[in-house]
Amino acid sequence: MTTTDGPVPAAPRPAPAQGPLARARQGWRYARRTPLLISLSIVLFVGIAVVGILAPLITPADPTTQDLLHRLQAPALLDGGPGAILGTDQLGRDVLSRTLYGIRTSLAVASVGMVISLVLGVTLGLLSGLIGGAFDSAVMFLVDTQLALPFILIALVAIAVFGTSLPVLIAVISIARWETYARVTRGQVLLIREQPFSEAARGLGASLFRVAMKHMLPNVASPLIVLATANLSSLILLESTLSFLGVGVQPPVVSLGSLVSNGRDYLVTAWWLSVAPSIVLVALTMTISLIGDWLRDTLDPRVKR
Repeated sequence: MTTTDGPVPAAPRPAPAQGPLARARQGWRYARRTPLLISLSIVLFVGIAVVGILAPLITPADPTTQDLLHRLQAPALLDGGPGAILGTDQLGRDVLSRTLYGIRTSLAVASVGMVISLVLGVTLGLLSGLIGGAFDSAVMFLVDTQLALPFILIALVAIAVFGTSLPVLIAVISIARWETYARVTRGQVLLIREQPFSEAARGLGASLFRVAMKHMLPNVASPLIVLATANLSSLILLESTLSFLGVGVQPPVVSLGSLVSNGRDYLVTAWWLSVAPSIVLVALTMTISLIGDWLRDTLDPRVKR
């Protein structure tokens, strides 16, 4: 439509209406990037990790000491009376002390498993991208095989064959996510290998090892850091799941998963046995996930801010 003053601009189209679910998702995407939420997540994670590391120094009682005269005692935190802050379990052991030691065990097992998995996956992915050929095909076959099988089934079979000791549990957790590191590293190496600076370095006589250490690994460091942070929460949940099923950490050692398992038979009469470690487990995995999302948004330039 035109007038004597020129064409009339078209009216802007109204924005499409968003449903409650879409608005909730948009609000969550915005909230998880706010500095306050990230700061609180970092502080909470560091706090949980510190109390777990210092558990032998700050626990009010020995986590293995039994007192049957005070078994299933309600938390003093609720009634304000004397006694254990988070109550006692079916054998009279202090729940707070056992929860702090459970944090220590779960974090230690998951962190060691994450480091071993990272080193294994990066090494195989780097060699696969550099060497190629039959070695590359073999590594990718292992990756596809592990992705095709439910890992909890692999873990149960491995524990049934090799036993339920702590080294076996760490070894099982170490192979839980190596394939993700291998795929990311291999893809980045194949991309960087054809870049001009990589070809120039090889043309000047640099060995494959030097090119990998000096040019390739620094370029894949950022996505690997983000991936390792995101995988840490899943490894904590994996360790807790195995311990909950009774094939993970064995007594007298405790973890968050074993504490939840020990209290499942007392949910009606002594709910605090499972609630206390469950809250810590949820807080731990949630804070790690938020920190991982923040690292991804910060280190990945392709993410729209």
